[in-house]
Amino acid sequence: MRFQYVAGAAWRALTARKDGPSLYEVCDPVLLNGSAGDLHLAKFYKTALANPALRPLLRRTGLAELRDPVRLKALREALVRARDDLTPDWAAIGQPVAALLDTIELSHPRPPPAGSPAGTPCLAQIEAVIRSCGQHLLRAFARHGFIPAYAAFNLIGDADLRGRELLMALTGLNSRGYKNSTLLFNLVRIFIARSPARALINPPWTGIAEPMWQPIQIRHRSAYYDAFFSEALLGFVDTGLASPDQTAAARRAVADMVDFCLATSREEVRGRDGAPFSVITAIAPPPHPRFSRFFAGIKQDLGFGLYVPDGDTTACAFSAATQAGSTDPILDQPLLDFYAGYQVQGGVNEPLVTVPLNDSIDYEGGVATWIDSLDGERPFGNDLDPTLNLDILEVSFRNFSRWKIFECPTRLATVHRIIGFQRRLAISGAFADPRSHIYYLPELYCAYFGRCYAAFVALPLNARQLIDPEGTLAFIRTRVLAYVQDELIAAEINVFDAALALIALGHLGAQPASFAPALHCIVRHLGEGGRHGPFKAYEWNKMKTPTRILVGGPEVTSAFVLMGLALARRAMMRGMGG
Repeated sequence: MRFQYVAGAAWRALTARKDGPSLYEVCDPVLLNGSAGDLHLAKFYKTALANPALRPLLRRTGLAELRDPVRLKALREALVRARDDLTPDWAAIGQPVAALLDTIELSHPRPPPAGSPAGTPCLAQIEAVIRSCGQHLLRAFARHGFIPAYAAFNLIGDADLRGRELLMALTGLNSRGYKNSTLLFNLVRIFIARSPARALINPPWTGIAEPMWQPIQIRHRSAYYDAFFSEALLGFVDTGLASPDQTAAARRAVADMVDFCLATSREEVRGRDGAPFSVITAIAPPPHPRFSRFFAGIKQDLGFGLYVPDGDTTACAFSAATQAGSTDPILDQPLLDFYAGYQVQGGVNEPLVTVPLNDSIDYEGGVATWIDSLDGERPFGNDLDPTLNLDILEVSFRNFSRWKIFECPTRLATVHRIIGFQRRLAISGAFADPRSHIYYLPELYCAYFGRCYAAFVALPLNARQLIDPEGTLAFIRTRVLAYVQDELIAAEINVFDAALALIALGHLGAQPASFAPALHCIVRHLGEGGRHGPFKAYEWNKMKTPTRILVGGPEVTSAFVLMGLALARRAMMRGMGG
């Protein structure tokens, strides 16, 4: 954001005419000095919403509806009930907030069409960017002892979370602290979205993936991130562009990250049938997540005190370790046996998904996200994301022989049901709708489908015929390619959009000529990251509850650009006979 934009937006927010009671006039009497009931609600309010940085910005954000004393009283009484009741009726508590939430207008980015670039950047330019990204990742690992990612809060919230979805979250989540933060974060969204503060907190951007320009970013380490950083460094080595010293450093970093995934982040759980399994948690116990000092001190106050394993981190960690050639016995576990217990089957376990924010899609055959801890805890309830299910397919294809999928009809049936789930998304076109996804953008779904498809076509013919006798994955390939070529890169894109497009196009065997828009975007913006790296930080994944939380970082952008360019380079060299 330019200084002039920031200054103008801040001035308008600070000097706006107030149309009704502000957030603080609503909440201070209930939450600022109260000591009754659930202390977390008041503590969260003071830490997240009534802090000295945010209060001046939002003190003039008023809502005209709350001039009505009846509506104001109902909203305050809901906050009192959330604070004081031993077992709150969250559906009733959420109603006044949900009604106001439906008055705001938010939408997903719709980039305008872009012109067609002339020609394609040369191999020398592409290789220079690959080297720059590889060096960036290795420098980050040498400096920190890990490669960081960052989380940032966008208080405008997610466009897909309206009043109906808020009530789903409040009734479907299991942690009271997480419900508290979801309630209050969504209350503040209303005041922001209907005031000039909106322009400062949620400025416009180019492309689909949101740039992470929020001033407070939370550095941390996760096995999920390490899995993809490992994949990127393995790709760097495979290009042959790394020097001998860089190759050795990359292999050491990959070995360390695989160990972090499989050993440090390992957690013992039980499957739905009671069988013991070792899975991977996204956030290992302290001090391993390496949270910034600021967030480590307040994460409990924000409702992030308890973490549990998830199916996506487990799948991606196993995949990265497999690609790195790990022989850890944990990889011998047939994960499909475990995932089958979390797979939605009509008439059997539909209540498995307790927070169905994307209930516009058919969950049949999909695997839910969150894994119960050994103590039976699942603070986030459970949801179901299409991209996670691609990662389960991908790791299953990589371990087809090891997990004896050919010999085990139940494991094969689990795979068939996930493929059927994905087929319905492709037939309906729902994969391209942001509302269908919980944690990812449609363009990232396309990139991850590319990874999945590449693992599939690497299998022997008889295995492919057994897995996909109806040719579903080939059908999905055509739909994904059409979306990427005709919609994603036909419009204005940013660097992260371009990287994801190249990963999809490269893995799915698109013609190199189709890479041109994405390649031009990346080469043109090299250096945009300034002192932080070759490129800026963009949205990689996100959470919709308790509010819109983006995860990414300059290192994440470098990793995905590296992977996308490596695939593009390989296809271009193949076309030139190289």
